[in-house]
Amino acid sequence: MFDEDGSLDPFLKFLLCTVVLLGVAKTLWAWLTDDVARWFTFDIWHWITEHSWWSALSLAALIALAALVRRATADGGVVYAEPDEPAAGPEPAMLTYRMKQLSAMTATEFEQACAEMLARDGFDRPLRVGGAGDLGADVVAYDDENRKLVLQCKKYARPVGSKEVQTFNGTARPEHRADLALIIGLNGFTQPAIDFAQRHDLTLVGRYELKRWAHGEHLYSVVIQQDSTA
Repeated sequence: MFDEDGSLDPFLKFLLCTVVLLGVAKTLWAWLTDDVARWFTFDIWHWITEHSWWSALSLAALIALAALVRRATADGGVVYAEPDEPAAGPEPAMLTYRMKQLSAMTATEFEQACAEMLARDGFDRPLRVGGAGDLGADVVAYDDENRKLVLQCKKYARPVGSKEVQTFNGTARPEHRADLALIIGLNGFTQPAIDFAQRHDLTLVGRYELKRWAHGEHLYSVVIQQDSTA
């Protein structure tokens, strides 16, 4: 029903709109023909019994609409200020990305998005350095303990393989002096790549972890939980 970013499936949106438009059109027609009362009594029951699959579809559409409304209003609580305190202004929106946004980016835009999310998380001096001759470093930044992070961002249509991970391992620490070496894989990693990374202390951020990071979780929260469940 919902995609991985929590959006209602486009086909279900189309069905929902179709059902609503049909209902509105039938109501208008009934009003124009002065037969509203009959439509709301006999006609509805007759339509349900004669067209059971349309009834099921309509019910599914209503359930989808209710779920969408519930998600939209889940965090809509009201906060009241104390009488002698001024009302707080709106907080700036947190930088987040949907997975379909990341998938539509170019490789350069994907690297820049990763740098921006590091800045959102409070990392110091995040900078995209990827390009010709980057020797595997696409983004660098420093955490609050002045440890250097070196990120390689792989926007592949396939899982990243062991060969790419081995290549990054050869430059991340010897060449870039990384304290933490991370590879971001939009579509995950092969099992040989995962096995190699575990043996050489490389951190892999696959599609599931990237989604959580892009949706607003701190990078370290994602990485620490990943390590604890490995």
